[in-house]
Amino acid sequence: MKGSDYLDALKEVKMIIFDKTGTLTTGSFEVKKVESYDSSYQESDIVRIMATGEKFSNHPIAKSILNFYHDEVTTEDVLNYEEVSGKGIQYSLSGKLIKVGNASFCGYQETENNDLTKIYLNIDNETVGSVSISDGIKENTKETIQLLQSMGIKTAMFTGDNKEVADAISKKLNLNEVKAELLPTDKYRELENLMKENPSGKIAFVGDGINDAPVLARSDIGISMGNLGSSSAIEASDIVIMTDELEKIPVAIQISAFTRRIIKQNLIFALSTKLFILLLSVLGIAGMWQAIFADVGVTLITILNTTRILKIK
Repeated sequence: MKGSDYLDALKEVKMIIFDKTGTLTTGSFEVKKVESYDSSYQESDIVRIMATGEKFSNHPIAKSILNFYHDEVTTEDVLNYEEVSGKGIQYSLSGKLIKVGNASFCGYQETENNDLTKIYLNIDNETVGSVSISDGIKENTKETIQLLQSMGIKTAMFTGDNKEVADAISKKLNLNEVKAELLPTDKYRELENLMKENPSGKIAFVGDGINDAPVLARSDIGISMGNLGSSSAIEASDIVIMTDELEKIPVAIQISAFTRRIIKQNLIFALSTKLFILLLSVLGIAGMWQAIFADVGVTLITILNTTRILKIK
């Protein structure tokens, strides 16, 4: 935690918004299906062309495609490589313009609904194929969401993935709200709208990618994944979960609430004891030993009381 202010603010969180990939899900993508929409390209060609461009990317989806393509990837012919935030990548290969990304980026009209993420290949403004990728939900994620909701905290998900995939994940986790097909600027705008609608309660955002950095910085409390998270996300956040375990979030909220109770107990005990000893000294009843207890004794007792926080796991 980057300061005591964020620890104190956690107990006032009324809503937590999660990114999907790498946050609610494992981020360990696996190619399940390859499809060709053009007879000129075989399925092996689809994967090869995609892998050639994805070689330059560090995105988990790119790594899954490279893992699926077992042959050596050559990138000598790749020119003008560019990453389009929240959409995909584009580059030139053998004189052809290549786009790899979501349906809107590749100009393709999706006709089927499923809970797999689809990445399309567009060559010279014609979509010629796609790969379907699965991304499993993290262990204990559903239990964590249920625990947060039992604490009176609303849960939501903001994702750039398509609506069908987002709805499927939301249904499995029983989230209160979901918004899909969002670019980084859309996430930022949606977050600001929610903050205006709920001025009394604090909103936390949980993410791991470079695209989440703006919303992590804008939210009342930004929480990032420290293991798989990007350096930009970690830098922009206020709290970092070093093990990427979402169940640490309700624990942190419990620590925040318990810490506030301990502080109140210590203040009331310390002030009341000092005032009582002071009153006794004015009446001539309290001596040196009582004064020492009011100083050193009270300090030791409040420190011992504070160590009760360590029992929260």
